[in-house]
Amino acid sequence: MNKLQTLLAAVPLLLLAALTQTYARPATAADIPAFATDDERNTMQVFNFASPSVVFVTNEALVRDRWTLQLHTEPKGTGSGFVWDKDGHIVTNYHVIEGARKVTITLQDRSEWSAELVGSAPEKDLAVLKIDAPVERLTPLVPGTSSTLAVGRKVLAIGNPFGLDTTLTTGVVSALGREIQAANNRTIRNVIQTDAAINPGNSGGPLLDSSGRLIGVNAAIYSPSGASVGIGFAIPVDTVKKIVPELIANGRLVRPVLGIESAPDQWASRYGFDGVAVLRTAPGQPADRAGLRGIYRARSGWQLGDVITALDRQPVHSYDDLMNALENHRAGDRVSLSYVRDGKKRQTSITLAAP
Repeated sequence: MNKLQTLLAAVPLLLLAALTQTYARPATAADIPAFATDDERNTMQVFNFASPSVVFVTNEALVRDRWTLQLHTEPKGTGSGFVWDKDGHIVTNYHVIEGARKVTITLQDRSEWSAELVGSAPEKDLAVLKIDAPVERLTPLVPGTSSTLAVGRKVLAIGNPFGLDTTLTTGVVSALGREIQAANNRTIRNVIQTDAAINPGNSGGPLLDSSGRLIGVNAAIYSPSGASVGIGFAIPVDTVKKIVPELIANGRLVRPVLGIESAPDQWASRYGFDGVAVLRTAPGQPADRAGLRGIYRARSGWQLGDVITALDRQPVHSYDDLMNALENHRAGDRVSLSYVRDGKKRQTSITLAAP
């Protein structure tokens, strides 16, 4: 083979090496084409900025082989999450890791880390995990605020739909103040609705604003088919910023208590009242000290006791309403309590206690 043939044979290899050198690295702002629109530039910049913070969550459950009866772990599901801080805390949805025997976190650099559960709040569909990854591998997201969001604002979602890692979708805030049901049937309020495509596997991933700041945690979709139809929901970051530090500190949400056992919500329709019926009060607890009364036995049989209708002027129609009202307070707070006894409206002050 002469020198010319040797040179020609090497051209494909030289081209491959050049392409590999050019593209086998994260994109930067310099890689954005000059002909890109301002909106496209913003989208690409946010993705490049935030994607290193997004993680892949694998949930493995303990199962028993039907033939050998031996126990082993197998993948139960996958989802998304994101780095919260340099200590290795990872935030995701509770339903992503529910029932997990083992959880594995895959970072952007493809490294895999075994995760331990730090704390969970099923009623808010949030969970905090922790991995022992080196600080240099961890890129926390920057929390924004959700209280100033408006319908029409641009949003971006990054996650792992159907196991396809680091997928970007864009859209707008479609509505605010929505409500969705958590895994334990509690109501999550003030939820963000978006038309950014969110599919199974996106759960737990971040919803971002056009500055790359975290404004929500993608939690659910509304879809008859199970795939995105342009109606997705995210837990607002203002809620996340209150809950995550508490989960890291206590492992669970710590809410003040009234010291009552409430009757099932079905009683309201059965017996024709609106509110939460007190089944019984715990001796020495706030409700007992305030003189609240549970069901009692009279000559004619068992009688309905007090029915709570509001806490600090926040209407209470169900147990869920009562729990959400208590979430706005701490142990030691003195609150007004409205209730009905024997058909008459009453009000009292009560000091909430620690659980």
